[in-house]
Amino acid sequence: MFEIKSSKLALNTISIYRNLLEDTVIKKLKALLDYISGDEKQLSIVLDLYNEFFYNLAQSEANSLEEHIIDKILFDENPFSKGFDNYKPSNKRDFIKAAVHIDLENLQLLSRVNPRTIKNYLSSYFSENEFKYIIQKLPEWTAKCSECNTDDYPEHINIIKKKLCVASSWSEFTEELEVFHKNYGYGAFAEYRAFVWERANGKGYFNGIKKPDSVEIEDLIGYEVERSVIIENTVQFLNGYSGNNVLLHGDRGTGKSSTVKAILNKYYTEGLRMIEVPKAYLTDFPDIIRNLKDRTQRFIIFVDDLVFGDDEESYTALKAILEGGLESKSSNILIYATSNRRHLVKEYFSERLGNNGEEVHSGDSVQEKLSLADRFGINVVFSSPDQKKYLEIVDGIAAKRNLNIDRDVLHSEAKKWELWYNGRSARTARQFVDWIEGQGTSEK
Repeated sequence: MFEIKSSKLALNTISIYRNLLEDTVIKKLKALLDYISGDEKQLSIVLDLYNEFFYNLAQSEANSLEEHIIDKILFDENPFSKGFDNYKPSNKRDFIKAAVHIDLENLQLLSRVNPRTIKNYLSSYFSENEFKYIIQKLPEWTAKCSECNTDDYPEHINIIKKKLCVASSWSEFTEELEVFHKNYGYGAFAEYRAFVWERANGKGYFNGIKKPDSVEIEDLIGYEVERSVIIENTVQFLNGYSGNNVLLHGDRGTGKSSTVKAILNKYYTEGLRMIEVPKAYLTDFPDIIRNLKDRTQRFIIFVDDLVFGDDEESYTALKAILEGGLESKSSNILIYATSNRRHLVKEYFSERLGNNGEEVHSGDSVQEKLSLADRFGINVVFSSPDQKKYLEIVDGIAAKRNLNIDRDVLHSEAKKWELWYNGRSARTARQFVDWIEGQGTSEK
């Protein structure tokens, strides 16, 4: 009973990590501990509370209760983890760290609540109950983490997770946690590298992507010169200098979107994060910027397949952000957009002829539409490759996959493929190599 009451009091003692008390698993555990610590208990209620906790822990992605709590500690938003966005050494920081030290001790105590201890206590309490045998049949969870779930996390997170899993005292890691938050931030932006801005019930939010597209810069064949311009701009931005908003435009299938995703995968360990914003939600830019501007990380807002029709509000929103109004100015945010067309706003012949409704100065409207792309600091053109370049891309992809195919046969089949399907592009080259690799496998 001492272990149960100690765990209950450990929860009540939490100060800096109060948000963890709202986590469903911990909340269910608290309800179970509170009830069985009381004087009067009913078996039906005990069984219900026990299984409610077990079910929610099983639903989580952690392999043990200890790992679940470690994950919550690493990604919690609290005065300790958030302190580096406007970091200034102070006495306040010292007493916050002292509170964290105590919290970590109590959370480690809680993480080791053992199902066998609870079941033995309940069997003793209900020793006269004819249904007491049900207690010993209750499922058991793993308290101590023997191995961590590392599949869904980048290496810098796995390193600190593994250290905490084997640590005899979590409180000794206060300084290391401080460094972790200083380097990688807090909350969802420490856990995820990529997000999609979504809406629910009229309110926008960042939805973290657990497994973003894993494409790497080294996987992309061709367009090295075009890509180098974007990489150079990104590195400058990450080094604390002003970067330029970038428009990648040109023919379909040339690797514009893949380039942006690959840049995130190369530089996220240096503090880069990416928010994909659907065109329909560009009017939410002010909300997005308010949520990002005071954070330590650097953010690329990614808008894919950008093109506007007439009188779209999102056009005005993007124009305002590119022009750098007071609300939209933030040194840790850039916009990278892709489009299949240089002119992002649709233009009609009637406008060129001066028949744009009743507007007197219709030519001004035409020029304004055509100039939107110019408001990006950098424009990079991705054009469809000629046949020579197309075959070079095919060769490069095949070499990376170690395909042992006669070069003349490879080129002959590649030419047929681009005629039969989508024309010459980097995407077509990759699709062709996917196909011919599968053909070789099936023949074996």
